[in-house]
Amino acid sequence: MSRDNEPVKGQWYENVEDEETFRVLSVDEDAEIIEIEYLDGEIEELDVEEWHEFDLELIDEPEGWSEDDDEEEDDEEDWDDEDDDWDEDEDEDEDEDEDYDGDGRER
Repeated sequence: MSRDNEPVKGQWYENVEDEETFRVLSVDEDAEIIEIEYLDGEIEELDVEEWHEFDLELIDEPEGWSEDDDEEEDDEEDWDDEDDDWDEDEDEDEDEDEDYDGDGRER
């Protein structure tokens, strides 16, 4: 069956029999475990014997699939938000300093 298609991290496959598309997330050769992710986001672990029972075809990454890109964008947005918050905090500190004189008493 899939003896021709060994599991490769990041590669997309179609299980012809079940018409399911998935990609390999990781291959643990020592434990003989293959972690896969289906298009719907479900993650499953297979042992090597299960893998070899599948009738698999190598396929290109499905059109519109960009989960990694989305994660990177989310990370960038988080950094931008943190920068904005830092600037706001700095402005608040400056305002507070104006209300007090050098010995800590309110003006």
